[in-house]
Amino acid sequence: MKLRIITPLTVVLDEPDVVSVRAEDDSGSFGILQGHADLVSSVIPSVVIWKRRDGRPHYCAVRQGVLTVTEKGRMVEIATREAVCGDDLETLKTLVRQHYAALDDARRNANVASVRLQLDAVQRIGNGLWSEAGSLLP
Repeated sequence: MKLRIITPLTVVLDEPDVVSVRAEDDSGSFGILQGHADLVSSVIPSVVIWKRRDGRPHYCAVRQGVLTVTEKGRMVEIATREAVCGDDLETLKTLVRQHYAALDDARRNANVASVRLQLDAVQRIGNGLWSEAGSLLP
């Protein structure tokens, strides 16, 4: 079975040899094995777990998304806004925290840049009005 997890910007995971997948939607947690009926489900923010032939679990935290099972369970795809993968839950926890910290920093930087642009525009408008008013005075 093949598992693919994609975001709008990248393919986060493309695993060709997966034995099982566990995901979660509004109705709860569910498992997928090869031979599973085709389906489409809306996944909630959760951790997707899959196993390769060696039996070791692997993890990927996903934000909301759409999970599709096609080709009689031979293909599982999850399209999500954000995904962070890790080999164990502790590592994943750390990676998710770092991911959201980086997003917070980027948002803060964008807000600061936006405020600077607004202040610059107000200053230019003010300077323009002042120079026009000054030229009208005798």
